[in-house]
Amino acid sequence: MEISLPSLVQQMLQPEFYPHPVAEPIKLLQTHISYVFLTGDHVYKVKKSIKFGFLDFSTLALRSHFCQEELRLNRRLAPDLYLSVLPITQDPSTAEFHLNASGSAVEYAVQMRQFQQSGLELFERGQLTAATMQALGKQIAHFHQMAATNAEICANGSVASVCEIDENNFQLSLPFVGRTQTERQFEQTYDFIKRFVHEHEDWYVQRQAEGKIRDCHGDLHLNNLCLFQDRIQVFDCIEFNTEFRHIDCIYDVAFLVMDLEFRKRPDLANAFLNTYLERTGDYWGVVMLPPYLAMRAYIRGNVNSLGLNDLAISAEQKQSLEDEARAYYRLAWQYTQRSQGRLFLMSGLSGSGKSTVARQLAAQINAIQIRSDAVRKHLAGLPLEQKGTDEIYTPEMTEKTYGRLLELGMFLARQGWSVILDAKYDRQGFRGDAIASANQYKIPLQILHCTAPMEVICDRLRHRRGDIADATVDLLAQQQQQAEMFSEEEQKYVNTIATQNEISFPEKFFAADKA
Repeated sequence: MEISLPSLVQQMLQPEFYPHPVAEPIKLLQTHISYVFLTGDHVYKVKKSIKFGFLDFSTLALRSHFCQEELRLNRRLAPDLYLSVLPITQDPSTAEFHLNASGSAVEYAVQMRQFQQSGLELFERGQLTAATMQALGKQIAHFHQMAATNAEICANGSVASVCEIDENNFQLSLPFVGRTQTERQFEQTYDFIKRFVHEHEDWYVQRQAEGKIRDCHGDLHLNNLCLFQDRIQVFDCIEFNTEFRHIDCIYDVAFLVMDLEFRKRPDLANAFLNTYLERTGDYWGVVMLPPYLAMRAYIRGNVNSLGLNDLAISAEQKQSLEDEARAYYRLAWQYTQRSQGRLFLMSGLSGSGKSTVARQLAAQINAIQIRSDAVRKHLAGLPLEQKGTDEIYTPEMTEKTYGRLLELGMFLARQGWSVILDAKYDRQGFRGDAIASANQYKIPLQILHCTAPMEVICDRLRHRRGDIADATVDLLAQQQQQAEMFSEEEQKYVNTIATQNEISFPEKFFAADKA
C-alpha cells in the first residue's frame, strides 16, 4: 500500500530545499510523531500535526513550543548534536516551502548534526564495552545531579502518580493477555507491582523528600545513544510530556539497564549501574529497581503488542513484533521473581586486586559493588576524584565508613540483592559485625581474601591512575602490621584468591536460590 506524503515532506526530500550541500538521496525516517530527514551533515526533524492522550502537536504554536523544548532539553546531554530550531515558510504564489527564510512560519524543524552509528548499532557490532558503560554511568550521574527538581516535579513521584501510570499500562495490555503474555504472567506482574507500592509507600515518600524525582531524560535506551566525535552522546529525551520525564532518577537508569539485560548483556548493564551508583551514592535507590525494571520491560511489551493492530505492517513484521512483545513481558515477569540476597566481603591489602575482583564478580552474578573509598568520601562530602585528607582517615571516620557499608549491604541483601562490600576488612571487629548481621537475617556470606606478591602490589599502586582510592605504597607496611588474622570461626567463610593469576570463582558463588 503506497502512502501519500504531505507536500512539505515531499519538498524536504529534494536537495534544492536546503541552503547547503546534501548527500543524495535524502533519507526519510518516520516515527509515530515525527518526520526525520537525513541530509548528510545535518538532520532535520519535523513534528507531525497529531494529538494523542500523552502528547499534543495539533497546532503550529504547540509544535513551535515543543521544538524549542526539544532543543533546550537535549542540549543538557548532547549540546554538540542539537543546533537550532529553524522556521519553514511558504511562498503563496508558488506554494514552495523554504527553510529559514523570511516571512511567517508555517512549520518548524529541529536541526541536528548527523551521526553515523546509533547505540544499538554500536551494541550489535560489539563496540559497547564495560569501559563505555562506566563512562556513560559517570555522565548520567552528573546529569541527574545537575537536573532540576522542585515541588511540582517531585509531585510526579507520589504513590498516586506512580500507581496511575502503572494502572494505565496494565489496562493497555489487557487485549494481549493470552497472546503476547500468559494470564499467569499478567497476574503475577500486576500483583507484584501493586503489592510493592502498597508495602513500601514510605520509600516513595522518602525518594520525594530527598529530591530524587528530577527532570530526567525519560527515554534512556540504546536507540537514543550514538557515537559522535569519539564520545557516546545521549539524545532524544522526552520533551512532549513532563510526566514521562519528571521521574525518579533510578527509573531513568532502569530503562538502559533493562535494555541491556533484554539483549543478554547483564554485564554491561551492571557496569553502567554500579558506576552510576558509586558516583551518586544513591545505593538506597537500588531497592526501587525491581518494579521500575519490570515496568520498563512491560511498557516495551505494550509498544510491540500495539503494533500488531497496525494494518500497514506486514505479517512478517507482525510476527517479529509478537516475538519481541512476548520476550519483554517475560522479562517484566522475571523481574518480579526475587532471589535470595547474598553478601560478599572483600579483604586484603591496598593494591591486592580487591576492586578488580569485585568488579569481575559483580558483572558475573549481577551484584551491587559498594566501595569503601566511595562511601568514605560521600560521608565526608568530598568529590570522588579529590584526594582525601588525614581527617577522613581517622579511626572514627573508618568506624563510620564500615558501619555505613554494612548498613547498605544488609539493607539491599535483605531485599534480595547480591552485594559486594569492597573494603580491606582487615579487622576482626568489622568482619565479625558483618558475619553476625548476616547470620541474624539468614543472609549467606562469603569472604574473598585477595593476595598477590608484594612486588606486584607495589607496582599496581605506583601505576594506579584515575581511581578514587587514595592508598599509596608507603601505607603498605602499616596495613600489614594492623591486619588481623582470620579466626577459626571466620575461616569457614574465607575464599583466598591469588590475583596475579587468571581469576576464577567457586561454583557456589553462582548459586541463585529463590527467596
